[in-house]
Amino acid sequence: MLTATTLKTALPLCKAPEQWAQALNPAMDKFEINTPARIACFLAQTGHESGQFNTLSESLYYKTAARLVAVWPKRFPTEASAAPYVANQEKLANFVYANRMGNGAAESGDGFRYRGRGLIQITGRSNYADVGRALGIDLINDPDLLLTPNWAAMSAAFFWQGHGLNALAYNEADTDDIEDFTAITKKINGGTAGLKERFALFKAIKPLV
Repeated sequence: MLTATTLKTALPLCKAPEQWAQALNPAMDKFEINTPARIACFLAQTGHESGQFNTLSESLYYKTAARLVAVWPKRFPTEASAAPYVANQEKLANFVYANRMGNGAAESGDGFRYRGRGLIQITGRSNYADVGRALGIDLINDPDLLLTPNWAAMSAAFFWQGHGLNALAYNEADTDDIEDFTAITKKINGGTAGLKERFALFKAIKPLV
């Protein structure tokens, strides 16, 4: 069982370790994140994704058009095209996520309604529907359920097991090779953003669980 003390030691910036320990334990048990190696990997990845369990909603707030062009080059070929979306999260989400992942057109509001939420951010109407169906909750009509620790933890653990990450997680025979950690990061992130930071968390957490 993960305790609040262990969680706070592993992730010292976590503001509510008792609440998160209570949410994480049943989620990890349900989805077979049940060995020290699996638990350490899961906590390192979800801890990184959520700012140590403090951020459960995707930020789409950009202060400059130049940054929008850098992050979304296919959507914004010029700064002029990006300018209307500066410092406007709702407008941006509705535009960049329109007609994708089961979302409707920008006018539907689906992009913002089904923006990333949870510890491993669930994004898009179809993904919300799939996760809600698996967990027995109505995420289509109440997407903010993923902002609560219990469902944030359950959705992340469901994602973890469903994407084969238990099989990829370290076992006792593995060496602490950052290259072996890359496959898990790619499954979660789609790339290797924050790989070194994620791996550092894993190294810190592994002796504690």
